[in-house]
Amino acid sequence: MNAYNTANELIRLISKYGYEAYLVGGCVRDYIMGRECDDIDIACSAKPNQLEEILDRLNIKYIETGIKHGTVTVHYKESCFEVTTFRTDGEYTDNRHPEKVSFVSSIEGDLARRDFTVNAIAFNEDKGFVDLYGGRKDIESKTIRAVGDADKRFKEDALRIMRAIRFQSVLGFDIEEDTKKAIFDNRDLLKNVSSERIFVELKKLLSGKNVFKALVEYKEVIAVILPEITRTFDCPQNTRWHIYDVWTHTCKAVEMVKNEPELRFVMLLHDIGKPFARTTDCKGVDHFKGHQAISGEMAEPILKRLKVSNDFYNRVMTIIPIHDIHISSDRRKIKKLLSMLGKDAFQDLIDVKRADKLAQNPEMTGAELESLNKREAVFNAIIAGGEAYSVSQLDINGKDISSLGFKGKEIGEALNKLLDAVIDEKVENKKEKLIEYIK
Repeated sequence: MNAYNTANELIRLISKYGYEAYLVGGCVRDYIMGRECDDIDIACSAKPNQLEEILDRLNIKYIETGIKHGTVTVHYKESCFEVTTFRTDGEYTDNRHPEKVSFVSSIEGDLARRDFTVNAIAFNEDKGFVDLYGGRKDIESKTIRAVGDADKRFKEDALRIMRAIRFQSVLGFDIEEDTKKAIFDNRDLLKNVSSERIFVELKKLLSGKNVFKALVEYKEVIAVILPEITRTFDCPQNTRWHIYDVWTHTCKAVEMVKNEPELRFVMLLHDIGKPFARTTDCKGVDHFKGHQAISGEMAEPILKRLKVSNDFYNRVMTIIPIHDIHISSDRRKIKKLLSMLGKDAFQDLIDVKRADKLAQNPEMTGAELESLNKREAVFNAIIAGGEAYSVSQLDINGKDISSLGFKGKEIGEALNKLLDAVIDEKVENKKEKLIEYIK
């Protein structure tokens, strides 16, 4: 039984006790669009204490996850659903959260507080769709439109600005003109939103199939949360290798890289240092020597400001400062770089360099892409063949080295010398050969 069927069954159980209940929000939108949805929300007329009484009678487990706002998380048949009492929101004084909520008796009152028409549709099996704001029509025409007064919606909760752009990117919709104007008019309110919430929305936005259009069209909005990108907007790249300015190239590179959050962030930030490195020679050709190091220096505080996890930070910051390095075709040099980076980071570097090239002048990058593919093939062969590129892969360990009389840091130094010798093909990676060599 899929989650929608399970949710509808829960709705029927609640209804048997005399209350109304509906599927609401994004799950209804995704159902209409034929998209999978892992996050199914239910709204009902029962107040939290009334809902809990029903669940207790039915021996259904629940957690009071947002009881102040009328939300109970219900665990039913191996699925979790947030069930929230119909409500209206009070005054928003911080451009993010209502000061209080008031419970109401009808789904109509609840839908009026929602952000966009495509998210303001309710459904249950008895009543069908409750669509007061033309959400299904907007889904059909692929339009993001605020419910009611767009200006008011964004002043209530500034995070809705990022959500609108995220929906454009992920769903491939266009934002309706009044809603778009309100986004630009209120964009500075994003400064009032926590870094954690900004990061969550930005990460989702970058994963969208229409991320290029969203980033290009709403660059001034993105610049409110990432002011460091502003100088890339009008930074030309007068070189035969490029056909875009720095920001447009950046957006194209984001689109071209694998859809993994860390790699999307690498591409978003990989060239932010270019405006500071740009020089123009006597022939009018631009050069950006050292831009990758500058980009790394600028990316570091951005990622810390967004409060990303350590793993996320390390993966992104490993690649940005080196994204422009040359990868040799020599097998031994590839293994030495592999030894420095590790398998995963080496693959990231390949993927980033490919996306970077795909966002440049297609008339110039064909040979470089072919060359990159050949280097990736060598890398894959090294991995598949189990060829040693790290100390842990040597057929000898620290105890073996210690037994030869080496002590302390000498052991590590000896292992590293052995690895270099194996990579340089001076010695075979067999224990007896390695012992003979190190002696």
